[in-house]
Amino acid sequence: MGKSKTTKFKRPHFNSVGLPVSAVKEDEGAEEEHDEESCPAAELLEKLQSPSADIREFACASISRVVQQSQTIPGFLQRDAVRRLGPMLLDGSLAVRETAAGALRNLSACGGQEVCEDMVKHDVMTPLTALLRECCSGFDSAAVPMKDQSNPVEDVANEVVNLLWNLCESSSQAVSLFNKSGLLDVVVQCLERHPHNVELAISAAHCLHTVTEDNPELLSSTNTAVLGALEKLLLSSQPEMAHTLLRTLAAGTLWNLKTSLPAAQQAQTLNAIVATLSLCLDLDSGVLIPDLRRAEEAHHRNPSPVTDAEQQAAVQPIEEEMGEEEEAPTKKNGKTLMVDTDVSDLLPRGKEELREATALLTAQQTSLEIIVNMCCSDDPSDDEWEEESSSDESDMGPDGLCDGVSNLMSPLCLSAEVQGALINHSIPEKVLKKTAFPRQEATNVCRENPSWRGLTKRMQRVQSRALTCLHSILSTMDAELLGGEAALQGAAHHLSSLVFGAEEIPKDEEFLEAVISAMRSLLQIIASKNISQCMTPQQLMSLSEAATRCDVVSVRVNAVAILGITGSTLAKEKGTAETLQMIGNALLQVATKDSDLVVNGEALDALFDVFADGEEAETAAKIINLLPALKTLQPVFKAKIRKEGRGKYSRQQLCVLDNIKINLRRFIGYLEKSKRSPTA
Repeated sequence: MGKSKTTKFKRPHFNSVGLPVSAVKEDEGAEEEHDEESCPAAELLEKLQSPSADIREFACASISRVVQQSQTIPGFLQRDAVRRLGPMLLDGSLAVRETAAGALRNLSACGGQEVCEDMVKHDVMTPLTALLRECCSGFDSAAVPMKDQSNPVEDVANEVVNLLWNLCESSSQAVSLFNKSGLLDVVVQCLERHPHNVELAISAAHCLHTVTEDNPELLSSTNTAVLGALEKLLLSSQPEMAHTLLRTLAAGTLWNLKTSLPAAQQAQTLNAIVATLSLCLDLDSGVLIPDLRRAEEAHHRNPSPVTDAEQQAAVQPIEEEMGEEEEAPTKKNGKTLMVDTDVSDLLPRGKEELREATALLTAQQTSLEIIVNMCCSDDPSDDEWEEESSSDESDMGPDGLCDGVSNLMSPLCLSAEVQGALINHSIPEKVLKKTAFPRQEATNVCRENPSWRGLTKRMQRVQSRALTCLHSILSTMDAELLGGEAALQGAAHHLSSLVFGAEEIPKDEEFLEAVISAMRSLLQIIASKNISQCMTPQQLMSLSEAATRCDVVSVRVNAVAILGITGSTLAKEKGTAETLQMIGNALLQVATKDSDLVVNGEALDALFDVFADGEEAETAAKIINLLPALKTLQPVFKAKIRKEGRGKYSRQQLCVLDNIKINLRRFIGYLEKSKRSPTA
C-alpha cells in the first residue's frame, strides 16, 4: 500500500535514586498487591508537615523510593501527594528541596502520562519554575565544600530539570506553561554549566531536545543567545562520551529550532548538525565498551587511597539491588511499547567508565533518532494512520503536506540540502553498519558484571534504531544516491542475514518491527528498479509465519506487504505459479483470520497486486480458488468494517479500509470477467 511508517522517538525515563524503575527489589511477599493498610502513603505524607527538616527530608526520600513500586502510586495520589509535595520544592532546607524534587520526579516517571497531567493540573509547575529560577541565580554563589564534591544548588537544579523534562514529555499543558513562563533561557543556563557539571548539562540538553520538538510557540522566544549557546556546544571538542552525548542533543535541538536560524546560516548549521551525528556514529561501541570495562577493572585494582574506597562504599548497595536493567511494558494504540528505565545520569561517582559507556550508546541511539526525524513527515494526520499501517497515497487522496515546514525539508521528500549533507557525511553507509548485531566481545563483558548488564539491551536498541533509520532513509532518498543496484542488493543480503542467519527468526518485537520495516522499504525499491529479489520462497513463508505470531500490528502489516511486493514481482516471471500459490494462500489466511482490520485490508491489497495480471498469476488463482474465496470473504469484511470500524479505527484508517472494500468488489468483477474470457 505504498508509503510506510516513519517514527518519532520519545526519550527514556529516569528515577532519582539510581535504580531501574522496574527492577527495584521488594520485600518478601511483595508479589501481592499492596492494600490500603500496607501502603505507607498516609504516614509518609503526614511527615511532610513535621517541623524537623530532617524528618521532612526523610519523608521525601522515602516517597521517592516507594513510588517506584507502581502499585503504591494510587495510594499517594488519593491522598493529594502532588499538592502536599509541591510546597516542599520551596522548603527552607536545600536538602528537602532536592529530595522533594526527586520524589516528584520519580512519581512523574513511574506514574506515566496520567500522573504527569495530574501534577500539572495541581499546579506543580509554579513552585518548580520558582525553584529552578532561584537555583540558576545561585549557581556561582553556592559554596562547594571540597574539590571533588558537587555544587548542592546544581544538584537541586538537576532534579528539577529532570522533573520538568518528564512533565513536558507527557503533558502538552506543561509545554505550554514552559513557553509562557520563559523557561527556555533558564534551562539554557543549566546547559551552560557543562564545564562544571556535565550531569546537569545533559539533563538540560535532554529537556531542551524534548521541549523544542513540534513547538512553534517556542520559536518566537528563541533568541541569538539561545542559538549561540547551542552552536557553541555543537562545536566543542571534548573527547569524553558525556560531551559526545551533549553535542548530539545540541544537534537535535538545533534541528528542532531550524526555522529560527537566519536564512544565511541555515546551510552551515545543517552541515554542522549532520557532521556531529556522523562523528557520533563513527564510534565503535563494540571496541570501546570492552576497553572501558577493562579500564574500570584496572581502576578497581589500583584505587586511589581515600576517594575510591569512599565511592565504592556508596556504589555497593546500588549494585546489589540493581541487577539487570529491565523495561516496563506500556500499551499504545494496541501495541506493546517498552519504557526504557535508564539510570545513566544517576550512577554514583566512581562508576565513570560505566557512565561513559552509557553516554556513548545513548548518543548513538539519539543520533539515529534525529536522522529519522529529519527524514519523516511532520504531518500528524500521517502518523495517525501509519502508527499501525501504511497506505497508498492514491487511496487516501491528498497527503496533507504541511505548509510552513522548514525550507530545509519537505514531508516525505528530503530537500537537496538535507540529502546532500547526509550523503556527504556517508550517513546511509554508517547507518547500515550500525544495523549489525552487537559484537560478541561487547555483549560478553556486559553480561559478566551486574552493573553493566543493562547495556546489552542498549546495544540491541541502537541496532533497532539503526534499522528504523535505514527504513526512513530508503523511504526518502533516491536509489542512485544510495549506491545503485550493487549497494541495494548488498543491503538486501545483509538484512536477510539478520533475519535468517540464525536457526530461527528472532522473536524480539522491537528488532522484528524495525528489521521488517527496513526490509519492506528496500524490497519496494528493488522491485521498482526491476532488480532480482534476494529472498527464497521458503524464507518468505517463514517470515510470514513469524510475523503472524507477533502481537505488533505493524509487523504483521509489513510482512503482508512484503508478500505482496514479492508476489507482484514473481507474477511477471515464468514458472512461478507454485510460489504464487503459497503467497496467495498465506494472504488469504491473513485476510480471513487476522483479528485486526488494518492487517486484513493490507492482505487484500497485497492480493490485488499479486493477482492483478499475468499467466502465472491466473494459473495460481485458479488452483487456490481465489475467486470463490474472495466472494465468501467480501460480506464478512464489509460487516466487520460496519461493526468494529467506528469505535476502533481512525478516520484515515476507515477511509483506506473503505477504498479496499470498493477495490475488493472491483477485483472480484475483474476475476469473473477473466474467467468468462475465451483466453482464460
